[in-house]
Amino acid sequence: MLKMDPKNTTRKPHVVCVSFPAQGHLIPMMQLAKLLHSKGFCITFVNTEFNHRRLVRSKGEDWAKGFDGFWFETISDGLPPSNPDATQNPTLLSYHLPKHCLAPFRRLLAKLNSLPEVPPVTCIISDGLMSFALKAAEELGIPEIQFWTASACGFMAYLQHAELIQRGIFPFKDENFMSDGTLDTPVDWIPGMKNIRLKDLPSFIRTTDPNHIMFHFQGKEAQNCLKASAIIFNTFDAFEHEVLEAIASKFPHIYTIGPLSLLSSFTPKSQLTSFRPNLWVDDSACLEWLDQRAPNSVIYANYGSVTVVSDQHLKEFAWGLANSQYSFLWIVRPDVVMGDSTGLPEEFLEETKDRGLLASWCPQEQVLSHPSVAVFLTHCGWNSMMETICAGVPVICWPFFAEQQTNCRYACTEWGIGMEVNHDVKRHDIEALVKEMMEGGKGKQMKKTAMEWKKKAEEATGVGGSSYNNFDRLIKEVLHHGS
Repeated sequence: MLKMDPKNTTRKPHVVCVSFPAQGHLIPMMQLAKLLHSKGFCITFVNTEFNHRRLVRSKGEDWAKGFDGFWFETISDGLPPSNPDATQNPTLLSYHLPKHCLAPFRRLLAKLNSLPEVPPVTCIISDGLMSFALKAAEELGIPEIQFWTASACGFMAYLQHAELIQRGIFPFKDENFMSDGTLDTPVDWIPGMKNIRLKDLPSFIRTTDPNHIMFHFQGKEAQNCLKASAIIFNTFDAFEHEVLEAIASKFPHIYTIGPLSLLSSFTPKSQLTSFRPNLWVDDSACLEWLDQRAPNSVIYANYGSVTVVSDQHLKEFAWGLANSQYSFLWIVRPDVVMGDSTGLPEEFLEETKDRGLLASWCPQEQVLSHPSVAVFLTHCGWNSMMETICAGVPVICWPFFAEQQTNCRYACTEWGIGMEVNHDVKRHDIEALVKEMMEGGKGKQMKKTAMEWKKKAEEATGVGGSSYNNFDRLIKEVLHHGS
């Protein structure tokens, strides 16, 4: 337990925020927590013990000290020991978290409510994949809000998992579905979602295993969100209008308050607001390198915090970037390659040393908003999609898993800001897509469209905008309700 500073906090409302233990979930939950803190709420931010240790290694021993009315706590995740500096296996997390987290979370809440210098817990906001918190909130008689940190279109797709079983689509009968065109089958029965194919649904349907852990976990957690007092989405109304309307017709208590990174810009600057919960150490040299590049001249490539690639695909990406002849900033995590790797070829490093920079992690929001960045080669994780919209940068899409496939489809059709890489990456495809994005007619149109979305995102989060107003409604209707 970190030392708490009472400082007149005992009468404030106290929100406990529980994040799913992955980088892509930590970022938006922290953004939301900081926003609420700026509005006068006390916050207890709950990490798993594993991720807390990673943050200590990334940020230093004193990273969590000195935040008035903002505290950090931990619970066990129940997983066996693993590499302390690598992303935990999503399947293992999905199996263990629902089984093991409720008991330690109950104990934590009891401890918080027993401390005289800390206000009693008045609300719980848990990640949409941490629905064990619903039970704990029910026992305390307080509101529980689910924060779905991925896309609304992804959420609606996960709600269809029971329907996929009922229609006999899941599980697939044999492995031929990957090559016989089955995945191209149109799906025209999902409310609020059009121009969708089976391949555009979250990737966990792609199995012959009727007991696939991730498929059942995601479907169940999405359904559990509908039991909460409210659901928060890190999106904005104009961006996912049709699917949000469909969700609201099923569950009216939804609050779209994104992009959170823009909404956060209204909070007063402090030590807390500048805190970023990075599980890896940022390489600040990235920004200095970008400062030396011409406007709109750099390809930024980053596969996020979970994606892994084969050694062969890594090399195809490398030579595709090299052969395009454009400058590039490429984030290559230490754990990005699955299995054994011989590393990037020396001839690639030699050929691109004057126009390419490799780094292990970077401050992505700052990179995307840098004037030299023209295109984002991305896995289509939701934070990356929101951040690229905020920066007005179009995308080359290589979705890895989960609802990244759905986000990719929307980027390339509904939103008009992206083009997709074949999953089996070939260097000539990467080269061609980069050149089209940088100098072709389609690329220029997508840049224009991305800038239009940027303007709409700014309008949504500005004073009087839909996300700005929805955040106020969330506070008044749910967080202060009955207080």
